[in-house]
Amino acid sequence: MAEIEQSAPQSETSNTTTAEKYPNVSFSIWPPTERTRDAVRNRLVETLSSPSILSKRYGTVSREEAVDAAKAIEEEAFLEAGKAATTDEEGIEILQVYSKEISKRMLDTVKARSGETAAAPATPAVNDEPIKPEEEDAGSTAPPHSEKTESVADEE
Repeated sequence: MAEIEQSAPQSETSNTTTAEKYPNVSFSIWPPTERTRDAVRNRLVETLSSPSILSKRYGTVSREEAVDAAKAIEEEAFLEAGKAATTDEEGIEILQVYSKEISKRMLDTVKARSGETAAAPATPAVNDEPIKPEEEDAGSTAPPHSEKTESVADEE
């Protein structure tokens, strides 16, 4: 007669970890797969060539130019993040370096393309007219200057 195998009770199987169930499978966040890097490049192309907050300030880039820029930005960021990699344990930190490098290089690219340098931020025009109290900061929730002074004087 054939013996029937019994499965382990539910409580026994729920205590095993994924690593115990699949000892030959490993998970690593760095380096990203080629598929992930392609997705990053595609997202960069979208960001550079589509209307966005970034394009309102610096203008959009043609799709062809965006493809070339995205390849260069991602590759440079990948190499820079790779220099920061010292152990497999630092995957999240390295991924953060990669992400920051991409953002920084993307901004540098659009600034350079628009003729604006990163070192020289635009300064608002100077107006010699005095600021009226109601125009001081219409979006602020802070009390007007006179109320601040009175409340500080009351506390002393």
